[in-house]
Amino acid sequence: MGRLARRGVSLMGTAELSVLGRSSGEWRSIPVNPLGLEGADYLVSARGHSQWVRNMRAAGGGRLTLGRKVRHFSAVELTDAEKPAVLRAYLERWGWEVGRFFDGVTASSTDEELLAAAPRHPVFRITAEQ
Repeated sequence: MGRLARRGVSLMGTAELSVLGRSSGEWRSIPVNPLGLEGADYLVSARGHSQWVRNMRAAGGGRLTLGRKVRHFSAVELTDAEKPAVLRAYLERWGWEVGRFFDGVTASSTDEELLAAAPRHPVFRITAEQ
């Protein structure tokens, strides 16, 4: 997926996320599914508190690449209380791909179930830098 994104091919919105490593200071890249919702853009970590999440917390931003188009952004992590609507939209769009990481929580789960899953899935609101 990352290789395709680097060549400008996006499968259902996939892009390549690059974040500066918190220890190495080098760019670390991974394919992600950015989510647009109600005029804002989000990155959801389906796999939990992964390395890219730790790097994002330290760096406060990164870049999304699709082919030659590079979008630098700043990122703010959402509180657990802010996550249910974003997680629901994310699962509606990509549940077929990432559902196994959500332990039975789906887009049709209750708000309480989504809220219970929220601590395991970091979410960042990203804002393009000018």
